[in-house]
Amino acid sequence: MASGAKGTGGNQRIPRCIICGRTEKEGALLIGRSSECICTDCVENIHSYIHKNQPSLDNNKFVSQVKQDFKLLSPKEIHKYLDQYVIGQEEAKKFLSVAVYNHYKRILNQKEDASGLELEKSNVLMVGPTGTGKTLLARSIAKMLHLPFAIVDATVLTEAGYVGEDVESILTRLLQDADYDVAKAEMGIVFIDEIDKIARKSDNPSITRDVSGEGVQQAMLKILEGNIVNVPPQGGRKHPEQQMIAVNTNNILFICGGAFEGIDKKIAQRLNTKVVGYGVQEKTKGVDKKDLLRYIAPQDLRSYGLIPELIGRLPVVTFLHPLDRAALMDILTQPKNALMKQYVKIFKLDGIDLKVDQSVLDLIVDTAIKYNLGARGLRSICEAIMVDAMYEAPSSGKKSFKVTLEYAQEKLSSFTGGLLLN
Repeated sequence: MASGAKGTGGNQRIPRCIICGRTEKEGALLIGRSSECICTDCVENIHSYIHKNQPSLDNNKFVSQVKQDFKLLSPKEIHKYLDQYVIGQEEAKKFLSVAVYNHYKRILNQKEDASGLELEKSNVLMVGPTGTGKTLLARSIAKMLHLPFAIVDATVLTEAGYVGEDVESILTRLLQDADYDVAKAEMGIVFIDEIDKIARKSDNPSITRDVSGEGVQQAMLKILEGNIVNVPPQGGRKHPEQQMIAVNTNNILFICGGAFEGIDKKIAQRLNTKVVGYGVQEKTKGVDKKDLLRYIAPQDLRSYGLIPELIGRLPVVTFLHPLDRAALMDILTQPKNALMKQYVKIFKLDGIDLKVDQSVLDLIVDTAIKYNLGARGLRSICEAIMVDAMYEAPSSGKKSFKVTLEYAQEKLSSFTGGLLLN
């Protein structure tokens, strides 16, 4: 036998996996010497087993890496960083700075003290009109973080069994940002945008299916509170044959944002700002009727269509002010990623020096205010003014280009049929 007969006895010399016994002819890709081989499938199975059964080791390894690579910023330092990208909204910046700072502290000090006290997360809800900077705040924080960060949209979510995505797909984006490192993803931050779009259609629970409203809110409860959730690795719908990834959401911080269009009417109703009678004027004397969102309370969110259980899992509620003229002008010119700085850079790449008159900036801001377009509307107006110049500039051979008030008015008028200037 040892001398190795070339007949049937020769089969003993065929390389086989020492675990499953398969040969290369049976589809196994073998690693190692001829007498001591292991197939790649068995290597993957072993790695998967270790990863699932020893998550704490991976967590500790990641935490130690964060401690080495990251200097914990104070809330004031985080606030100062956000000031570089977001104009105004001091209240929202303060709440977010504290939330992110506390989240880092929880991660870097995960061991319980002698009393068994464990720090819990405080998910955040931001309420504000469209174009006031909710998504920009989230993106700015993402630039600063060393942890996985995902921005997802709640409008695509529906109840299980209907066209759309399951709520578990929220965590798929976080896994992708963490390169499918589960331990790393379990310490990340998720920003859920447009959460007001999943409000139920009436204040009373419906006997019919609300496939993209109340049902989605109920499905989100287990994710926000902190549970082990089975996540489809590629997103989309779950099906029986699909391999799931178990993710513990206990240490994932959720920041939600929404415009909540029309909620100011519910706030006004609660504050009795339109009630006529003796003593009412004195009661509502200090109420700022132009910025009612500053008085938002959980009962307003409930009357808007969020279920009480979801509101309870978003304990920190902050608001964003409507942008005034000075704020819009600053947004246009001051931040690191200001619109005018972007256009100057675009022209500079073609060797052209762009100059914009102050009167043009005033026109852009006044137009955005007139039609209540918010900060997002600034780009639309700028594009309408700049599109012809950007079309002609690369082949014009000019070294400079100046945008005057007459030029801007002409372009706006031709682009919109005069609607934006009437």
